[in-house]
Amino acid sequence: MEEVKWYKKPEMIVALSALLISLVTTVISMYSAYIDRAYARASVWPRLEIFRSFGDEHFEYGVTNSGNGPALIKYAVVQYKSDAIKYWGDIPDLPNFVQSHLGARILSPQNSIQPIVYRGEKSKEFLEADKFINIELCYCSIYEECWLTNRVNEPILVNSCSVDESRKFLQ
Repeated sequence: MEEVKWYKKPEMIVALSALLISLVTTVISMYSAYIDRAYARASVWPRLEIFRSFGDEHFEYGVTNSGNGPALIKYAVVQYKSDAIKYWGDIPDLPNFVQSHLGARILSPQNSIQPIVYRGEKSKEFLEADKFINIELCYCSIYEECWLTNRVNEPILVNSCSVDESRKFLQ
């Protein structure tokens, strides 16, 4: 009687088939988990956009979250003539205005805030100052993925949000 090779025995064929099926199932499960995580991150992705609005008798800056998830604003840096300022009032010769807190807050999806609003005849003074104002925001998703954006509105992915306290906008 002739000896059958080990890999030709029925029990080994069944065992190897089970092993192959297990490996394929494991790879598919890992890929599925990867896709699920990517979908979960995308479903709560924030996207902050900075805008300004002005007319004959009004001027305002606004920040809107046009993404799917909440934006955790970690900090804001506002510069006037390349110098970091702490408060809107640090910009000289601006008339009285209404302001709202900009840094360290949560902005829900599809909502906006107006960090500074002016209504009155002197809106052209704001428009003149606007040429020298730069606004930078760093914000994160609930999964701690963070982005840096400015008035150009092209978010840059960053590892984390950190800023020198001397540059941080406090209002």
